[in-house]
Amino acid sequence: MLTVWELDFYSRPILDENKKKIWEVLVCESPLTVDRQPESLFRYAEFCSSAEVNSVRLKGVIEAAIAQAPNPPDKIRFFRQAMNNMIVKACTELGIPAQLSQRTFVLNQWLQQRLQDVYPALPGFQPGTNPSVSFAKTPPQPLPDALLGEKWQFVTLPASAIAEMNEWTIDFGEAFPLALAGLAPEAQIPGLLIFSARATPLAAWMSGLEVAGVKFDGDYPNRLLLETGLNDRWNLASLANSQVKTEAQNFEAAKQQCRGVHFLAIQADPNIEAFAGFWLLQTVNLA
Repeated sequence: MLTVWELDFYSRPILDENKKKIWEVLVCESPLTVDRQPESLFRYAEFCSSAEVNSVRLKGVIEAAIAQAPNPPDKIRFFRQAMNNMIVKACTELGIPAQLSQRTFVLNQWLQQRLQDVYPALPGFQPGTNPSVSFAKTPPQPLPDALLGEKWQFVTLPASAIAEMNEWTIDFGEAFPLALAGLAPEAQIPGLLIFSARATPLAAWMSGLEVAGVKFDGDYPNRLLLETGLNDRWNLASLANSQVKTEAQNFEAAKQQCRGVHFLAIQADPNIEAFAGFWLLQTVNLA
């Protein structure tokens, strides 16, 4: 199985003796499956001065993390678009692909925990608001033909069933432990199920898109959107009548009830139990 890391390199609400912001590199492992316990995931943290904010310093920190990790990363995810050039440069020099992504669930929770419990206890802490990361919403683009299914429907699955998805037959996909979202076993998780005679190649193409979420956006009431990467959006399905629009609105409301958790699944036929693709997703406010 691949090893994927989540990375953040940014200033923290702490000042050094020269009243300059202290920066920090955080690295943690993505769980990838529902059965990984969050506390078992590799984590590494290192502070940097504001004079060390460059790709050379970042490369050195990543190398130090690799030296301590059980496995080196096959890919690194990050969510700060402003740091794109620096992070990509450091990772490229190490031969590691780096990708903007919303799938930084463990990193996001770790940041929140450090903002609450770690930074306030350090000298030079500067209390204040920590606004979430914002990025421009891009207009949705037509989905490539290779990603078009023939039929689709909204469905729900109990969290207890999804917790056992490691026992399912799934060709492509990714998940995370539901403990990260704090959902009860009886929670009904909404999802979108796509049917296609080309289910396997469709899922293979989808797996290369860094799937982030399925969304009904009131600004585009006649479409269901697929979100990938950090802010790429695609027209996933047409909402042709009032009934399917209502179903899409209910899907979005159900996501809110499940703390943003939902799923996207691909099957060749509704009568078989295997999935060509299954992605457990969560919409979160990035720290």
